Amino acid sequence: MSAAPAAGACDHGARRLSVVQLLPALDSGGVERGTLEVARHLVRHGHASLVISAGGRMAAQLREEGSEHLQWDIGRKHPAVLMWIPKLRALLAERRPDILHMRSRLPAWIGWHAWRRLDPRTRPRLVTTVHGTYTPGRYSSVMTRGERVIAVSHTVRDHVLTHYPDVDPARIRVIWRGVDGQAYPYGYRPPPDWLERWRAEQPRLADHYVVTLPARLTRWKGQEHFIEVIAALRAGGVPVHGLMVGGAHRRRRSFARELARRIRDRGLGDAITLLGHRADLREILALSDAVVSLSTDPEAFGRTTVEALAMGRPVAGYDHGGVGEQLHAVFPEGAVAPGDHAAVAERLALWYRQPPRVPDHNPFTLDRMLDATLDVYRELADAPR
Repeated sequence: MSAAPAAGACDHGARRLSVVQLLPALDSGGVERGTLEVARHLVRHGHASLVISAGGRMAAQLREEGSEHLQWDIGRKHPAVLMWIPKLRALLAERRPDILHMRSRLPAWIGWHAWRRLDPRTRPRLVTTVHGTYTPGRYSSVMTRGERVIAVSHTVRDHVLTHYPDVDPARIRVIWRGVDGQAYPYGYRPPPDWLERWRAEQPRLADHYVVTLPARLTRWKGQEHFIEVIAALRAGGVPVHGLMVGGAHRRRRSFARELARRIRDRGLGDAITLLGHRADLREILALSDAVVSLSTDPEAFGRTTVEALAMGRPVAGYDHGGVGEQLHAVFPEGAVAPGDHAAVAERLALWYRQPPRVPDHNPFTLDRMLDATLDVYRELADAPR
């Protein structure tokens, strides 16, 4: 990994940019991780990076990697959040950054109201990222107001254009989320000490065909379909063991109990394990014989499936949303008609008998995502007002 340019120096002879990113907090999640990745990329390429959020466990890493952080609670759902509008307006007027990048709806409203009253000749250029297929309406519309709107998949782009027909398609840039090839290398295998602990923890998995559903426990993520897939595989003679990896929000704990009852009622108590939230998901995906994505609603992108594909693990998924885009780009034989869990079981039974090879080419790389984001910043900063 190359060293960052000296302060004030930029690669390719480009001028130094100053970028401000807004989001609610820096605790965990895809939006937060993407913010840190972009901030790190900016600093490494000689640009100035400022992130405004309520803070969280990732804030220290952000600062260590060279960004500035202002701990402002701009995502708090309370009328007092409006006090940040004049403070942000004053900050932007004083510092005059090149780019204001808004990544979440409530902070985006704060940013929008601060930005719109600044001098159009000197205010920062406005970028938004639409990370999901938000419920259409006025509250979500703020994410379409950027001078450039980044969509994390073609699915998200189509959602924006369908529900906000006044948005000029020329303002939208599709930038798929990316996987760090160093963290998720093709052919990755967990280290021996992890494998030893895992085998001691999960002795039932020995000599089984391991199929993993990585998804938080919520009804639309397809856990009920997963139970039917495992049942069908067992009925067909496949020595399968299914792993559900993902925690349940406190408001979804009743669904977790419902799943456990359903597994018992189907006689699958020895064939499916609910692992809950795991910090070692990468290792679990890497040792799985197959990974599935069974979301009944289209995923905006679906990072865990592309992580599995990046490591060379076969993925069977419903052919819609961002997961469908990934499968068509990398592993088309994994695409199954949405909702057809019987076809998923048939596909997995075939793979059990003849394991497929996942190609080692992958367009969903972190470097490509970061370079494309920086290109959007440069394009907009250099565009006439």
